[in-house]
Amino acid sequence: MRLLMAVSVLLVLLASSALAQNQNAGAANPADGSTGVAATKAEVNELRSEVAAQRQTIEELKALVEKLAGVKASTAVDGTPQIRPVADAPSTAAIAQPVAVPDTGTARLMNAVLLEADPEPAPAASQAPSAPKKDAPLTAGWNGEHFFIRSADGQFTISPYGYVDNEYRVYQGDGAPADTFVLRRARFGFQGSYGSHFDFALLTDAASTTGSVVRDVYLNVRIRPELQFQAGQFKTPFAQESGTGATNLDFIERGFQSMLYPSAASAYRSPGVAFHGDIGGGVMQYWIGAFNGKGYATVNTTNQPEVIGRLRFYPFRKSKGDWLKQLAFGGAIDRGRSRGLSGDQSFSGALPDGAYTFFPQFAINGPTQRYNGEFTYLKSGFALRGEFDQLNMSRNNVGSEQEGGLGFLSLPSIIAKAWDISTTYMITGERQPENGTPRVHHPLFGPDTPGGKGRGWGAFGVGLRFMGIQANEPQANFLNYYTPGFVPGFNYHTFEYTAGVNWFPNYWVKYSVNLGVDQLKDPSTIGAVPQNYYVVLQQLQFRF
Repeated sequence: MRLLMAVSVLLVLLASSALAQNQNAGAANPADGSTGVAATKAEVNELRSEVAAQRQTIEELKALVEKLAGVKASTAVDGTPQIRPVADAPSTAAIAQPVAVPDTGTARLMNAVLLEADPEPAPAASQAPSAPKKDAPLTAGWNGEHFFIRSADGQFTISPYGYVDNEYRVYQGDGAPADTFVLRRARFGFQGSYGSHFDFALLTDAASTTGSVVRDVYLNVRIRPELQFQAGQFKTPFAQESGTGATNLDFIERGFQSMLYPSAASAYRSPGVAFHGDIGGGVMQYWIGAFNGKGYATVNTTNQPEVIGRLRFYPFRKSKGDWLKQLAFGGAIDRGRSRGLSGDQSFSGALPDGAYTFFPQFAINGPTQRYNGEFTYLKSGFALRGEFDQLNMSRNNVGSEQEGGLGFLSLPSIIAKAWDISTTYMITGERQPENGTPRVHHPLFGPDTPGGKGRGWGAFGVGLRFMGIQANEPQANFLNYYTPGFVPGFNYHTFEYTAGVNWFPNYWVKYSVNLGVDQLKDPSTIGAVPQNYYVVLQQLQFRF
């Protein structure tokens, strides 16, 4: 840059000097031929020598400029300027806007000959204005239990889940059902959360043949662990086995006591609301709820809802020792009302395995009461559970209509009692959860269990259970003028002994075999005789 400026200034000075000398020479020889001061020969020769020297200098400078201009123009790595011939200069339109470069305080000739070095390519981020920031995408994955979709801020989470139970049932006994395949359950739904205080669930059953296919649909508000509120349709929180999921049962069918649960005909579910919570870090749990008590998505038939209160205690949950840490016990009370004009009936006497019906149904009307006592003891792979339930059903003003008189008279209440005691043991060493699936240490196939790895034969568990149920419908005599009559009594009971094996090829698949001996003591069906029924249940369950 400085060399080029010096050359340009020198050219200007030389040209100015030559012009001045020529003008002086012209003055010494005027055009009109007049005579002035005469120049000596020596002065003329000196002037000629200086002009020749200047011409030589001009020619040398011109050659230097042409040599520099002949150098191929290229982008200087160090940002130095380039010299280009006039013929290679861009058009006027191209140079109308000078190249924007940092002002370094040095002189610049912004023209066709002298150009600034081409700027180095700028990073892509600086070549164009940055695009508006988009919302972060959703995240999806596998949490070890279920698939999930989560918003970028973590405030919304949803997981699809479901399970299918396929069974094959074999019966032996007089009047027993035919051997058959059964699609016991085919349930699919979603569960998720809004923020840190709201949980929701929706569960349907494609295997449902009667009534609504909707099983669960509710919103749970977690104000704090000690205070939560749940509303919608869900399981009535009456007993420990009603709160156990179908995928976590020790045996294929629930015990006889489940026949006396609220809404037993609709998988223990009913529309309603409940307050619940864990106190003292789970040392005590409570539930207080109000429900229709009439089944799936069914409105109430009386102005009095079914009210349930339940308590469950873990007195040694925070102890350092393991022997009593998983000991739990509790109880529940239920109060409701039936309506004879709506066709309300007493509980169904059909056994869960479908072998026979041990007790008939009767019309009921008036208050109903339920009482429950329960306990659970867990130690490593061992589990012991027990439960007792009682149901009282009033029959106020159900009476009789007979020829010779009209009237609705009250009959004695029906009282039913059931009990269940069972024990299970994981022979492959897995821990027995209270309400969950054992963590299979070495699955036979499929993905590894969350928290474990390796291959083996899966997990095996064995179990034994004894249960019984008794129901009493007292007889009554009406020896009056308007409604004479006699109501026969029924006082029946039955027992069942069950042995079972559970095989978990992996954490999400279970194959179970149960052998049950049902002892029918007092048949309620005309023509039946006391006998034993043998039932073999097989179930293949898979969940996701």
